[in-house]
Amino acid sequence: MSVLIVGSIALDTVKTPVEEHTDQLGGSASYAALGASFFSPVKLVGVVGDDFPQSEFAFWKERKIDAAGVQRVPGKTFRWSGEYAWDMNTRETKSVALNVFEHFRPTLPPSYRATDFVLLANIAPALQSHVLDQMEKPRFVVADTMDLWIETARADLDALLPRVDLLILNDSEAREMTKETSLIKAGKRIRAAGPTYVAIKKGEHGALLFGEDEFFSCGAYPLEDIHDPTGAGDTFAGGMAGYLAATSGELGFPAFRRAMIYGSVLASFNVEAFSLERLRTLTRKEIDERYQIFRSMSQFEVVA
Repeated sequence: MSVLIVGSIALDTVKTPVEEHTDQLGGSASYAALGASFFSPVKLVGVVGDDFPQSEFAFWKERKIDAAGVQRVPGKTFRWSGEYAWDMNTRETKSVALNVFEHFRPTLPPSYRATDFVLLANIAPALQSHVLDQMEKPRFVVADTMDLWIETARADLDALLPRVDLLILNDSEAREMTKETSLIKAGKRIRAAGPTYVAIKKGEHGALLFGEDEFFSCGAYPLEDIHDPTGAGDTFAGGMAGYLAATSGELGFPAFRRAMIYGSVLASFNVEAFSLERLRTLTRKEIDERYQIFRSMSQFEVVA
């Protein structure tokens, strides 16, 4: 089954203590779409300016990412600039230029509206709801969010939650959203607000998954070299959505556990190079090999 992915498409400038790269492909939808494409065909919705490289459209086509929903309009593409500290966890946003993204209002091509699986990547919750208003009867809806929307668009976010099957957010966002210091309490409170499942990302410490009466804690794959953490969370979300769409209807909790591990594996590859460069050369064989290593690391036997 295909995954409909809606979000931002950007040209990023990223600086770390040892490298700096400019005008590289970024945006929540870009990372999520490529992550999902390893498992399922993708229908991509976004907006770019007339300065956006045509080569990226050719690349999307190679990866079975249908970009008919990507609008190219006069003006400049959304641009973001950020700098990471030595720990590669602390990030400072240097500049944001919304450009054509400022007035983006997603319009779905008719052929997209019957898609069963939807990933609403990190955009304003009012726009996420606008996408769902255009859908026929999506079978499963995944939504990502961030602290900005929790702070500035809480009413819209609260209205969206009952329409979402899986909400993805990070640990600080979960605490801010619920005012709970315990992530366990936070996950349960968010579930009570509407989503059937909640995934809380903890960066280098893994992720937590909450179901109705089920819970799963997933570690993070240990990495020696991290070059660029940008987009890791979006890749994680895309990997989860793509895997779930590929299960041919199997949406029990075991499938969600596997989806979370695959999402974590993809995120671990994403940070090994700037932008989406590592994901461009990644193969399914490499993903499956790391998945098996990840699984073996998560299993242990107690010897008396």
